[in-house]
Amino acid sequence: MYTEHYGLSARPFQLTPDARFWFDSKTHKKALAYLGYGLAQGEGFITITGEIGAGKSTLVAHLLATIDRERLNAVSLVSTQVEGDDMLRLTALGLGISTSGVAKAALLDRIEQKMSQEAAAGKRTLLIVDEAQNLPTSALEELRMLSNYTSQGRALLQIFLLGQPEFRDRLASDPGLEQLRQRVIAAHHLDAMEPNEIEPYIVHRLAIAGWNGRPSFDPGAYAAIHRHSGGIPRKVNQLANRVLLHGAIERLDRIGADAVETVGADMEADRPQRSEEHVHALRPAIQAANSGEAPRDAVLAQRVTALESRLEEQEVVLRRVLTLLVEWVENSDAPGYRSNAA
Repeated sequence: MYTEHYGLSARPFQLTPDARFWFDSKTHKKALAYLGYGLAQGEGFITITGEIGAGKSTLVAHLLATIDRERLNAVSLVSTQVEGDDMLRLTALGLGISTSGVAKAALLDRIEQKMSQEAAAGKRTLLIVDEAQNLPTSALEELRMLSNYTSQGRALLQIFLLGQPEFRDRLASDPGLEQLRQRVIAAHHLDAMEPNEIEPYIVHRLAIAGWNGRPSFDPGAYAAIHRHSGGIPRKVNQLANRVLLHGAIERLDRIGADAVETVGADMEADRPQRSEEHVHALRPAIQAANSGEAPRDAVLAQRVTALESRLEEQEVVLRRVLTLLVEWVENSDAPGYRSNAA
């Protein structure tokens, strides 16, 4: 919808990782430097952590788009809380090895043979594992054992682990991961983008999508986007996407802070209040009622509060349905749909 209204050739703020939109923020440039260092070493583990939406998947997409495939065989996996044996089989499948009916010992042998063949052909093997925070110790230990394979004194496998902040904390404190911890040759935590990076980030993505300067943005709009998103790339994309939709609907040629504040407030209202927050709010009245200390009016007040919470949750669901409808229209997936704002 807004792409047509503003004459864009693509959606600049889609949430799916796309290497074309790679942006060298300070923290992402540093992460890429660590990855480059790791590739030069050709062994061990490199860990990259960051909050949800910090850009880990985009980092991987950019890396895979720039490496020399003639010299590096890169396998990318997304973990799903698998145990050691399943992680081994996922790795084998990523290397193109059949796992059906194959015992673990034979599978290990096939993996080593495959990586040795790649090495003999002048190619190193890189395994990239995303969502590493979901991996149990058995799976991480299996990966560590795979990193032991060598040929002529050189490691056959190098592993990049990407995960959320809890993986960094776990790796630093879990006694069961001491041996893996000693194999980590570099680590970086992706921070949020700084306030002065929001404008170049948005302009960069718009330019790739064919932006001709319309709409323009006030300086205050960039500041408001950072304030509402915290500088997390995915949140910036979500907010900017909705701001452009709002701009198309309102026929805005210039986006100001007020437009961002309006959209930001709507998005905040769309977020459902967590159930534990409801429980926390009700806990004093519940405890008083259970102890027999609460008068009848307090018990009635408790029930009214619970009913109000349910109404709030229903309102949130309705808002969410409306939001999904807006996104559906924006994607222009509806057969025969024609935008009135374009």
